Formats: sequence, C-alpha cells, structure tokens
Amino acid sequence: MGDKVTGNLLIIGGNEDKTGDCLILKKFIEMAGGRDAKIAIVTTATEYPREVGDQYRQLFLALGAESVVILYIADREMANTPRQTAEIETATGLFLTGGDQLRLTSILGGSEVDNALRRAYSRGTVIAGTSAGASVMSDTMIVEGDSNDTPKKSTLSMAHGMGLLEEVVVDQHFAQRGRINRLLATVAQNPYILGVGIDEDTALAVTPDARCEVIGSQTVTIIDGKHIMYSNISESQTYEPLAITNVLLHILPAGFGYDLKRRRPYICGS
Repeated sequence: MGDKVTGNLLIIGGNEDKTGDCLILKKFIEMAGGRDAKIAIVTTATEYPREVGDQYRQLFLALGAESVVILYIADREMANTPRQTAEIETATGLFLTGGDQLRLTSILGGSEVDNALRRAYSRGTVIAGTSAGASVMSDTMIVEGDSNDTPKKSTLSMAHGMGLLEEVVVDQHFAQRGRINRLLATVAQNPYILGVGIDEDTALAVTPDARCEVIGSQTVTIIDGKHIMYSNISESQTYEPLAITNVLLHILPAGFGYDLKRRRPYICGS
C-alpha cells in the first residue's frame, strides 16, 4: 500500500441494516465521535437525494449524532460553493450514499468540495460510503460489468475513483449479485491491485495504519493476484474466457480483519 492510506474509512457493501441493530451505522457514529459526531451526508450519487438524505439524517440522529446536515450537490456549480465546503470542514463524519459512482466522480472530481473532502480525510475525519459510495473510494473503480457470465475482458468497465484507498478495487453487493467474476477479471488486468468484494449489510472499517476490520452480518472477499502464475488476459479475445492460476482468495466474516500493507488476514483481538 502507498501513502494514500492516511485516514479513516468505513466501506459498506450496500443495503446495510436500518431497522434492527444497525451495527454498521452505529460503527460510523462511533468512528465520527459518538454523541459529539457532526455528520454531513453527501447525496450526489442518488437520483432521490431528498428521500435518501432524510432517511439517513433521521437514522443518524436516532443513533446519537449531535448534528446532521445534508449536502444536496447536484452539479459542478454547487460543488464549488463555499457553503458546501464549510459544512465539510466542520464535520467529523462524511457519508456518501449509494446510487451511481460516476455521478460522484464527474460532479465532485476536482471541485472545491472534492478538495475539502480530501483535507477532511487527511486530518482524520471518517468517510463512509455505501454501495456506489463504497466503489468510489479506491483509485480505480468498477463502473459496470456483467455478473452472470464467466470472467472475460468484456466483463467490466472501469474508471478513476476518488483515490482515498490506494492499490485496491472495491466491489459491492458482492455475493448477492454474484460479482466474483468481474472482480477476478479486474485483478487479472493488474495483479498488484487487491480485489475487495463486500457483501450487503457488511463493511470494512479501515484505519490509517491500513488495517481493516469486518463488520456486519455477511462477509468480505479479498482476491490477491500478486502471485498469479499464469493469465491469458493479454492474449485472449474480448469475449473469450479468462485463464488465471494461483490466485489467493480470503473469505472474512465479522471478527476478522485484513492488513492491506502486509496482505494478510488476521483474527481481531489476536
């Protein structure tokens, strides 16, 4: 891992529990300061910003946050307004909703809001993202891809993400939408990148030392291609099945963690 692992992240696979124990959302409030938490919700990714923003605002207040504001940033003009950046500067936790990750990068990328978000990340403000808000955290993100076919070159489309987490690609709704094929294709194209697939109602809490803890009811899948012995990714035709050998695979439920620098899983508390 490089130097970009400098802050606190909560990467959520989507569809996190909002009516029961709310373990993941409680973890976010805890990471953001508990009853002193000041939360800013960024609804840029979703087509329903009012409904989604209000839902999370009510949840975070009920879970004990001191204050919650919603940032309705629908275009690049709004992404460069002082009011939006001021809210980010005072927040102890930023929450990126689900939706379309390309909306996040195309609207926020290079804007004053983007700069404020990166400053907040550098000083320790926790940044959480669910679904599309999770995918966008890595420097390369999966935009789309067929989840119903064998791994192929044509399986996926990728773009630059926000780069908060370096040398990792995150995929979400992982087991529920059968996305292991497109994550394998991603790792085959660049074996040094770790593929991280996060199930629904599951999250990775990442600290500045690049150690991660799994939280939630399902699992996190980590694909490490650093020691791949053979891949036909460079020679195969677009729609031909990929051949990949010697891929390292980890399946990690709650109670397990992963060290991104050493590329090793561990049992939490051990």
